[in-house]
Amino acid sequence: SGIPGIFTFVRSDKSKSYFSRTQVKFRRRRECKTDYYARRRLIQQDKNKYSTPKYRLVVRITNRDVIAQIVYARISGDFVLESAYGHELANFGLKVGHSNYAACYATGLLLARRVLTKLGMDQDYQGVTAADGAEYHVEADGERSPFRAYLDIGLARATTGANIFGVLKGAVDGGLDIPHKCKTNLTLRN
Repeated sequence: SGIPGIFTFVRSDKSKSYFSRTQVKFRRRRECKTDYYARRRLIQQDKNKYSTPKYRLVVRITNRDVIAQIVYARISGDFVLESAYGHELANFGLKVGHSNYAACYATGLLLARRVLTKLGMDQDYQGVTAADGAEYHVEADGERSPFRAYLDIGLARATTGANIFGVLKGAVDGGLDIPHKCKTNLTLRN
């Protein structure tokens, strides 16, 4: 069937020299798990701070859970200082909806209080006492500066009103110092 000999010769566009010049990307980049461009900027510390850890608020949201962690990087790998999960909210009376915006806020608040308690700063930085949705920034009280962390959202999109910013708002209201702009959070917009 068909005319023989028409498709016998196929020209190769990519030769051996092409494949010898290509470089395989990192494994976690190939698996679409890590944005190394953003990660490098999040973990890079100033040289005059020596080995002081640079903390990140790592937020990952799955279909059924919210994961919030305070992480710092070392040469041997990343270390988790403290963590909070959305499914832990069942212990506080929230039985369903562990990945919606309210659960994200509560998970961020839980993480902030755990970190400050672990570091002995919970009495110095109380955070917001009444959750009214107003803009809040931590002010330095006494000799200890507020605990600073930088938001790490991974490969999630930073759209206005995303649940990731619910965790950010909860952590800031809990007493953590996280640099942010108010335009990405729906509760803070006019």
